[in-house]
Amino acid sequence: MLREDLPQIVTETLPGPKAQAIIDRRSKVIPAAIRCGYPVVMDHAEGAMIEDVDGNKFLDWIGGVGVLNIGHCHPEVVEAVKAQADKYFHGMFNVVTHEGYVALAEKLADIAPVKGEHVKAYFTNSGAEADENAVKIAKAFTKRPNIIVFSGAFHGRTLLTMSMTSKKAYAVGMGPFPDGIFRAQFPYYYRNPEGMPQEKACDYYMDSIKAVFEQCAPADTIAAIVVEPLQGEGGFIPAPLEWIRAVRDLCDQHGILLVADEVQTGFCRTGKMFASEYWEEVGVQPDIIATAKSIAAGVPLSAIIARDEIMDAPAPGTIGGTFGGNALACAASLKTIEIMERDHLADRSLEIGKKVMDRYLEMKEKYECVGDVRGLGGMIGIEFVKDKTSKEPDAALTAAVINECTANGLLVEGAGTYNNVIRFLAPLVMTDEQLEAGLTIFENAVTKCSK
Repeated sequence: MLREDLPQIVTETLPGPKAQAIIDRRSKVIPAAIRCGYPVVMDHAEGAMIEDVDGNKFLDWIGGVGVLNIGHCHPEVVEAVKAQADKYFHGMFNVVTHEGYVALAEKLADIAPVKGEHVKAYFTNSGAEADENAVKIAKAFTKRPNIIVFSGAFHGRTLLTMSMTSKKAYAVGMGPFPDGIFRAQFPYYYRNPEGMPQEKACDYYMDSIKAVFEQCAPADTIAAIVVEPLQGEGGFIPAPLEWIRAVRDLCDQHGILLVADEVQTGFCRTGKMFASEYWEEVGVQPDIIATAKSIAAGVPLSAIIARDEIMDAPAPGTIGGTFGGNALACAASLKTIEIMERDHLADRSLEIGKKVMDRYLEMKEKYECVGDVRGLGGMIGIEFVKDKTSKEPDAALTAAVINECTANGLLVEGAGTYNNVIRFLAPLVMTDEQLEAGLTIFENAVTKCSK
């Protein structure tokens, strides 16, 4: 049964012959900018495992980039989607009501840790749409034109979210970009300015936000500050709690909304249903949560969640869309959340995360090339450097480790401003045996490539 199998490469080369033929066809009809990053052509998948068209079996620690927290093709979600498909696929929610949309909004309003007593939610299709709509709602509520985002941020590939995203490799040739987007420094403590005492770090990063007020846009023109509780593409960097407490205070002082981009961190990934639940330890709640990815086990769906006075601010017709909250997606999401709560997948994320973190920290002690290990629950980054003293990023080694893992049946993906971080985003339904097999392949790859 594939769901319980271990990685196994049976072809002499990767991609195998059948996969190569399909990849060749792909190159003729798919834009080159949508890169073919891995020599894998899926045939079927279950749990944390993918079998390709040549019979190779891969342990998937990418999970569709964080979409498959409950794994590939969870049988209960498959049945829920089939049952919905027997009734109807779609009815645009701006035109007709379907109960699945209402039930899912009720569920998210109940579990999301946003500020306010009466909470509402609505749905779009992707993480970028969720982030863009969160900004639209914040502007409608505050009647202000500007936002603040951060170094290392990734928010999407629409024109607005591409502009919000820090790494401009994602925006080559796509300008001009919208104005009213200003960037402050995200607290990347591993790369603090040389010689800075740790106790001064929070103030340093807060000063970069205040510098936006002084140099770019006054505080009373800022609608929202948009924060990833744990930066994804930026290198799996958790937002320090003392910093987020200071950001919340600053927002409250100036009437600015705090938006949590939980596109990648939501739905048990970090050991909580939402990563911003960790903020509650210091008395902080976001005003708006934008979330997506693992919300519906692979069916396209995203959500925007906030208290009613914020949600009711936009003018009629300015939010919504044709496919947002599609009936099949809502059915998948309701079942996904039910499974996550019933099977305690947040606890499983903590359990998996501890094993990975312990192993990675051992590697940090053993290997000069491992500079930092960080994360929350089952969302962990390991950063590779040329040496621990200089902390010079080693993108070439990182790429080599990724390729070596793939050659041995483990799929991992890079991240980070300097392309020198490997992220752990594995399905939380992975077996203990699969986890151990993956960790062995990973460390063997680091050992081989670091030589």
